[in-house]
Amino acid sequence: MNAPPPAPPGGGAADAAALPSPHALRQAGQHRLHTRRGFGARMALLGPAFVACIAYVDPGNFATNIAGGSKYGYMLLWVLLGANLMAMLIQNLSAKIGIATGRNLPELAREHFPKRVTYGLWIQAELIAMATDLAEFVGAAIALNLLFGIPLLPAGLITAVAAFAILALQSRGYRRFELAIIGFLAVILMGFLYDTLRIGFDAGDAAKGFVPKLDGSDSLLLAVGILGATVMPHVIYLHSALTQNRVHAKDDAEKRMLLRFNRIDVSFAMGIAGLINMSMLVIAASLFFNNGPEVDTIEKAHQGFKDMVGPSAAIAFALALLASGFASSSVGTYAGQVVMQGFIARTIPLALRRAITMAPALVVLAIGVDPTKALVISQVVLSFGIPFALIPLVLLTRRKDVMGALVNRPITTAVAAVVAAIISALNVFLLLDTFGLVSF
Repeated sequence: MNAPPPAPPGGGAADAAALPSPHALRQAGQHRLHTRRGFGARMALLGPAFVACIAYVDPGNFATNIAGGSKYGYMLLWVLLGANLMAMLIQNLSAKIGIATGRNLPELAREHFPKRVTYGLWIQAELIAMATDLAEFVGAAIALNLLFGIPLLPAGLITAVAAFAILALQSRGYRRFELAIIGFLAVILMGFLYDTLRIGFDAGDAAKGFVPKLDGSDSLLLAVGILGATVMPHVIYLHSALTQNRVHAKDDAEKRMLLRFNRIDVSFAMGIAGLINMSMLVIAASLFFNNGPEVDTIEKAHQGFKDMVGPSAAIAFALALLASGFASSSVGTYAGQVVMQGFIARTIPLALRRAITMAPALVVLAIGVDPTKALVISQVVLSFGIPFALIPLVLLTRRKDVMGALVNRPITTAVAAVVAAIISALNVFLLLDTFGLVSF
């Protein structure tokens, strides 16, 4: 493996053989803030957060939200709300570091942390990439099986081909890729809005779900899984790459303007992701909680939609799952290249990267492991990766020598540190509970 050329705007996530040169990308896609005016120019500044937010509505969310709603009703809605608020803060910081420095988070970690730390962060990030691929491939495979009866293993291979096709849009400029991802997000949103309107729910009971409460270690496992499925480690790295050098800002004033647009982008995109996640849990609670046998798999949920609501509701659910799997698998590959290029200044061909990270998912599909249980466990694994992305982000964004005029305010750093501490404490408690060292 050889050191790559300088990363292209948008992060350099794709392999050099698959994407045009950095100069070509600049000519084709980079905007200059001070030469563009009007509504169209402002809209062109939006988009990175919509790519990132796909990871917040990936198939792992389907598994954890359906399991949570079916088993505990509306009780875990507060976890979703808290996770979504955390995600807004985290993605704002990730995007800000790209705007302020012109480099992504893994690159900055390589520059400012000891080599051993950097390699350790890279190794854990690659393991997290495998857990991410597990959720995305298994979810899309389940959707293809439900819609067309395709066996799970061939369906997983189809998902790999679809991910490459979507990612290839990057070669024509980042905007086409972003628009494709936004289109998939629209399919997911419409699918769940349709099902929510068809099924309905008790608003009063749902409101009680925003009062923090847990009910035993199983609910803690699901809460941590929901957190891992909502706050995704790989997009903490990716978002900084999506904003680095995307727009040329000539001074600090223009960087601050970009930051304001970024906050709009993040708030809107993460708001949609939060709405989708809450819709998933609300639908599962309304339809399956205390209503016959527990619905603990995506397949059972699909059958439940078909039996209790109608075929159209089941199709809407499966299409949303398919869109989620296709989009999130391409975004996951993109993030994987950002991680390797940034932490160790290396790239490998996209086909090889995809083959390595998707191998566990294909094994799960081939040997017949319960796919929904595999999805939930993968989200718990992802939750353990969050501190390893979040702590470097907090440490770097609080440094004026790194961030310049966009350095965090003390209150922002304090809140982000509390978020990192909460997530880390939950993970430690879950480990202790799993091994019987504490009881809950």
